[in-house]
Amino acid sequence: MQEARAAAARGEVPVGAVVTDAAGQVLARAGNEVEARRDPSAHAELLALRAAAAATGDKLLPQATLWVTLEPCAMCAQATAFFRVKRLVFGAYDPKGGGVEHGPRIFSQPTCHHVPEVVGGVREGEAAALLREFFAGLR
Repeated sequence: MQEARAAAARGEVPVGAVVTDAAGQVLARAGNEVEARRDPSAHAELLALRAAAAATGDKLLPQATLWVTLEPCAMCAQATAFFRVKRLVFGAYDPKGGGVEHGPRIFSQPTCHHVPEVVGGVREGEAAALLREFFAGLR
């Protein structure tokens, strides 16, 4: 939530992500940087996964948990599979743009190479409220 709040303060959609190792130690953390980088792929999940891989010196994260405040989109869900993340934990569900429990349901596709354990709805109300407040402020 801290990374999501920081992203909102920068004018980014308030999504935050943290990657932890098997012992629960933080490997990387990030908030959305789409606007700052002028890069539509600069989602919190991708930034955190890349940083975690760099921190471990490996391209795969088979013992890692990805914590994110919003259900990952299809791009981020696929990246989670490509990084071979062990567990994905997310907060708010995203019926419009989600790619895990909604939309393309990436992990349910027969072409998905790796399916992490998925836990959704963790601190869902808090994460959803942060998003609602952010978008209400834009209107």
